[in-house]
Amino acid sequence: MRILLSNDDGVYAKGIQVLQQALSAIAEVTTVGPDRNCSGASNSLTLLNPLRTQQLDNGFIAVNGTPTDCVHLAINQLLAKAPDLVVAGINHGANLGDDVLYSGTVAAATEGRHLGLPAIAVSLAGRDEQHFATAAYVTVQVIKKLKSQPLPADQILNINVPAVPLEQLRGIQVTRLGRRHKAETMQSAMDPWGRPIYWYGSLGPELDAGPGTDFYAIAQGYASITPLHVDMTAYRSMELLTDWLDGIEC
Repeated sequence: MRILLSNDDGVYAKGIQVLQQALSAIAEVTTVGPDRNCSGASNSLTLLNPLRTQQLDNGFIAVNGTPTDCVHLAINQLLAKAPDLVVAGINHGANLGDDVLYSGTVAAATEGRHLGLPAIAVSLAGRDEQHFATAAYVTVQVIKKLKSQPLPADQILNINVPAVPLEQLRGIQVTRLGRRHKAETMQSAMDPWGRPIYWYGSLGPELDAGPGTDFYAIAQGYASITPLHVDMTAYRSMELLTDWLDGIEC
């Protein structure tokens, strides 16, 4: 198996290094990631500047672009053969609920799916970095299952693993995305020259975090796996919208 590994925290992040070591036991791994932290980059592309690469001493390839750039560039230019699977992570922090809209980790996996490849995104739900090994273990087990039970062509998997020792992990649950309250914590300040500046604050608190959600699984000590549609079409609304548009003359 050939795996393309990327992330949004950058090629120097601990999470991608731990995951690369774990995946190398089961596959041939090529690691291509941003040369800096790109958290919150979502599916953005670098369109107005050239992309450049740098081969690091550990074999990783650093790109001066976004997570989406990294996956697109790797598949279309850097790899001699297309990978069998795209893996993004391990993200430093959770990607739960609404977070997936902004996540560069999820975006890297989504780009792999757009390019016709199965893909998974993996995040550590907590800041205790000594437990990246737990998330890496879960990822390896999921990938082994994918060999015999491939993903549907229109989906990726979003995996979140609590930051606990492996022996304390209670299991794995299939979940849906929860939701957060809107964030209202943007702060304003002044720079040293008296000009206004603004900072994003903390995420909004949990709104929909009951049983069955990814939030709930993590809170109960389980790893969460949420299948995500890449096709965002709201199919259930198409008939309603067609009726709503009836009578409009163009």
